[in-house]
Amino acid sequence: MNNHLPPTPDSRRQIWLRGFIWLLFLAPYFFLTYGQVNQFTATRDDIGILVFSWESSIPFLPWTIVPYWSIDLLYGISLFICTTRRELTIHGCRLVLASAVACVGFLLIPLRFSFVRPVSDGAFGWLFQQLEMFDLPYNQAPSLHIILLWLLWLRFYPHVMAKWRWLLHSWFALIGLSVLTTWQHHFIDVVSGLFVGVVISYVLPIASRWRWQPSDDPFSRRLAAYYATATLVLVTLAVALGGGFWLLLWPAFALFMVALGYCGLGDSIFQKTPSGEISPSARILLAPYQIGAWCSFRHFSAKYDPYNEIVPGIVLGSYPRKNLQVKAVLDMTSEWQKSRYTGSLAYAACPQLDLLAPSVAELQRAVQELNQLHTQGDVLVHCALGLSRSATVVAAWLLQQNKVSNISQAIEVIRQARPGVILRESHGDVLEQWARQYLSR
Repeated sequence: MNNHLPPTPDSRRQIWLRGFIWLLFLAPYFFLTYGQVNQFTATRDDIGILVFSWESSIPFLPWTIVPYWSIDLLYGISLFICTTRRELTIHGCRLVLASAVACVGFLLIPLRFSFVRPVSDGAFGWLFQQLEMFDLPYNQAPSLHIILLWLLWLRFYPHVMAKWRWLLHSWFALIGLSVLTTWQHHFIDVVSGLFVGVVISYVLPIASRWRWQPSDDPFSRRLAAYYATATLVLVTLAVALGGGFWLLLWPAFALFMVALGYCGLGDSIFQKTPSGEISPSARILLAPYQIGAWCSFRHFSAKYDPYNEIVPGIVLGSYPRKNLQVKAVLDMTSEWQKSRYTGSLAYAACPQLDLLAPSVAELQRAVQELNQLHTQGDVLVHCALGLSRSATVVAAWLLQQNKVSNISQAIEVIRQARPGVILRESHGDVLEQWARQYLSR
């Protein structure tokens, strides 16, 4: 099943009208929620301070109040650069959730900024005065400024021409730095704000959507249990040891999402698009798992050929790490982005979780993509090691193209060309179901 949505066609006028409606709601919503929580926190007597000693060496740079204030302008503009109704709706919901989560954080963990800001003169001083009329130094962690910075960067990036993206990155980096150099936030506010922003964009994806579709492969439940157990171990260590060991919550979160993937969320946890791109949010949050998977891949890939020709025109192999002598690539991995060595080739991604047999519908879609790519010339079909996910698709294709007469023969042809192929009983069951459904017509 394809979990990526085609854009809903809307005119620019319709989008701008909806953007204006969102702005009419978000502007008062932001000021009311943030302002009221700030005023309330100012009356509390349980406000703490969380600052590292090295932060006292951060310079106060008055001119950085300009990029700091600029996020307000970018906030409004972001509602008018969206090109589809879905993009605008999800972006608006992200902004709503950003303020809500930040305010909950301010209420649960009240903190204040501990440095005394120097007096500034001129235009910069006036901007600081305007800020102080609204922003008391109590709404600290997570920094709403940083949460919004991440969400706004995600919206501007795809709509800015490639040649100008360096300017976009530079300005947004300057905004991020400004929360420290204007002495508005401590470092912990920045880190927690970035984490919340990434989680919000991950929970509310734009280019894909979540789905719950438990696998028919019984092995999925065992794998889910393994990853859930590892998650529990890491959380227990983080809580028991404290200090820097709280960082173990990052890999714990990644493994928890993988466990949910094997329970039923499937490849949607990686948010990989048909063009082979994984969302920045997924790349950050799931990085510990991806690093582990890459280390495992490098270890086991040394035992197998990079690729083998199964029949003329069809090559089965592992994730590409060098230039390819083919015309097209069918990518069955869900955990990694499109390889840089496939950039100039015809390409399609049919993401599948590692070690599981696909559903009948997913197998059919992959076979259709392979047929389409085969019109371009020789095709590399790959997963991580080229042993299971991609081999299942090639087996089905051989049957469809009458290269073999039955499933056993298809598997034997593949294993003769690429020894080490691992197709469990569940892979054979799916091939049989697929054959009955699509080859008996």
